[in-house]
Formats: sequence, structure tokens, C-alpha cells
Amino acid sequence: MDRALRETGAEILGVTVMPGPQLSHAVPHCRALKSAHPDLTVVWGGYFPTQHYDVCLRADYVDYVVRGHGEVVFKALVDALRCGDDPTTLPGVAYRSPQGEPTTNQLAPIPHPDRLPDFPYHQVPVARYVRRTFMGARTLPHHSSYGCPFFCNFCAVVNMVNGRWLAQSAARVARVVRFLVNMWGADAIEFYDNNFFVHEARTAEFAERILDAGIAWWGEARIDTLLNYSERTWRLMRDSGLRMVFLGAETGSDETLRRMNKGGKASTAKTLELAAKMRAYGIVPEMSFVLGNPPDPEADVRQTIEFIRTLKEVNPETEIILYMYTPVPLAGELYEQAKASGFRFPQTLEEWISPAWQEFSQRRSLNMPWLKDPLRRQVRDFERVMNAYYPTVTDPKLRGLWRWVLKTVSAWRYHLRIYSYPLELRLLHKLLAYQRPETSGF
Repeated sequence: MDRALRETGAEILGVTVMPGPQLSHAVPHCRALKSAHPDLTVVWGGYFPTQHYDVCLRADYVDYVVRGHGEVVFKALVDALRCGDDPTTLPGVAYRSPQGEPTTNQLAPIPHPDRLPDFPYHQVPVARYVRRTFMGARTLPHHSSYGCPFFCNFCAVVNMVNGRWLAQSAARVARVVRFLVNMWGADAIEFYDNNFFVHEARTAEFAERILDAGIAWWGEARIDTLLNYSERTWRLMRDSGLRMVFLGAETGSDETLRRMNKGGKASTAKTLELAAKMRAYGIVPEMSFVLGNPPDPEADVRQTIEFIRTLKEVNPETEIILYMYTPVPLAGELYEQAKASGFRFPQTLEEWISPAWQEFSQRRSLNMPWLKDPLRRQVRDFERVMNAYYPTVTDPKLRGLWRWVLKTVSAWRYHLRIYSYPLELRLLHKLLAYQRPETSGF
């Protein structure tokens, strides 16, 4: 990047920053580039700067923050900087005041994805990003909608879109899929939408349009939404190649679901009902759980672990992804309980990229003030035993013999509920380079 700046004379550097690994690279890189090029204007955007713009602007190597969706805002900011106009009047822009204080304008309206041009694939060496996954030999992604109409108070999307969901039409999404198939031989598509399945008619039309495309596909959904789908739509999704759906099951407690503001229709009974339905249709549920929720994290962990065991009885193919509860700024009851327990967010970017907070950013933190060591170990050990007894379907390296070995070696622990110190399973997982989707993708 330093060489590119010197060769091109570029004056503006835009950096997209997600919490976690992207942040850990963005901080030292931007610090070094700003030191080498003092006149460079550095603009950050993405999930992390949107929620923590004040922390970003306390660093002297970040000049502006684009908050929310940046397709229109970033271009307007670049135009203003190029023309010498005042960029501090633009919606969606955060900046330092003349006194040096982080200041933000209101978020800009979300641009409708169906009124934006297609992604400029000609600008990117797409072939480099084709991947082998459990769904197919040539997997590519697409992002077909923005946002989610729900207000779960542990979710960062709420602060980004405030309950809005805007989507490309089914016809356009199907056209993009066929383009990826024809140009790069894609045989599997991952939809990176926050919630692909919001509108049943759109889902059904899309599935019908790609019945002959010969692809597998994956997306994210809500449990209660899919339970309201008709049998016709379920058949279309199955026949069009839907292999797996990511679902936020969240907890084994109906009371915790209420505190999460998952909505009146969410319940543990519905989670089990959907798992059974997806088993009948041969579509794998990938269900995430958030453990250690305040105010009683010990009871929350115990109840959710037992619920997961029940879920696995209903549908053994269910992929289980475990996260520790991590607060989201200004997100209601759970966040207030977390603050009451002594929680606070870092005040500098350097603190954010420390190992402890990197774990936090990936929802695997073991350093929440309300979580004690025995409870953290219990979650980690249960996860190790469960992942051995029910090996993931998303790791293409795991074939018949190794799956049998993992299941056999872990069976006594799983059946007797003896999760502590599974050293033999840790060794097996290391030997196999065991891959989980929440840390390695597909």
C-alpha cells in the first residue's frame, strides 16, 4: 500500500473495518501509512466505525468515519474533499470538531440495493476467490439485501438499519447467480445478507427461477419466519439446492429470548419444530447460541446446554455454533445488565486490538466480568465434546473413518455428561486440523 500511494499520488485512503481480524490489521497499517504520508486523508467505514466512531476519531491516523452504508456517503465525502467543500455537513459522516472532539452527523438514508448498479466484478480478480466448500467445488458469494426488520438487542445490525430491510428483486438475484455460474463456473452460492428469507414470495420466486441452475446455496433466516413458509416454498427451496440455513436460536430459555427482544413469536419450542422440519426436507440447520447471558449466566449456560442436547436428538445434523454473550452499544435490557456488572468498552483502538478484545469482537470472549473461570471452561469443554460426537458437515476433510473415530472416542463423555478436560479430543482436533464454520467459514 505504501508503494501504491507513492506511485499513484493518492490522497485519500478508504478502509473497511469489521471487528476482529480486520481491526487488528487496520490499526497498525493505518498508523504506519499516516506516519509515512502525513497529508493522506484516512477514512474508515464499516460495522466497527459505525458503532464506535468516537474511539476511531481519537486516533490521529483516522480523519473521517463513514457511518452506516457507504455507497453514496463515501462518494459524497470524496467529492467534497476533492472540491474543497465542507465534508462535515454530510449525513453519515463523523469527524473531529475544531476543538478535537469526535462529532457525528445523523446516518444517511440507506440506498436501495435494487436501485444500485451491479457490483463491478470486472474490477476484481474473481477467480482468486472461488473456494471449495461442503456445498460445492466452486463457491462464490452474493449480497442481495440490506438489513433486518427485527430489533434483537444483542445484534449490531439494529444500530445500522433501525429495523429496515431492503432487497434486490428475486429476478435480479437469480440473474446474478446465473452470471456467476456462467462466468466462473460457480456451483454454490453463499448469500451474505443479514436476513435473506424475510419475504416468502421473494424467496419462492428466486428458488423457482434457479431450479435448473444446478447450484447449492446458503443464507441466514429467522426461525419463526421459516416456520410460516408454505410447504410449496419449502419444496422449491429444497429442489433449487438450498443446503443449509444459518439461524439464531440464541438460547434454551424462553425468558432469555424475551429479554433479547427476539419478538413474541420466538420460542424454544419453535426452534425444535423447525429443526424437525428441516430434517424432513434434507436442509441442514446451522443454529447459533449466545451463552452466559446476564443476570444469571450460570443458569443460562446449564439450561442452554441441555436444550442443545435435546435439539441434537430432534435433528442430529444440526450445526451448533456457540458464542459467549458480548454487549452491543445502547442495546437495551441485556446491555444495561452488563454495565451493572462492570462492563465497559475500550476507549482506544490500541486497547481494542489487544488479544482479549479481539476474542470479544468474535463473540468468543472469556473476559466478561459476569463470567467466572469454571463457567467459561464448562462451555469450552462442552463444545469440544459435542463437536467430536457430532462432527461438522462443513469440513470437507472429515470423511467416514475420521468421523467414526471422533464419535467413538467422545461417546462416553457425551452420554455421561462428563465434559471436563477433554484432552484426548483436543489432541484429535489438532491432529485433524478440525475446522469450524464460525472461525474458518465453509
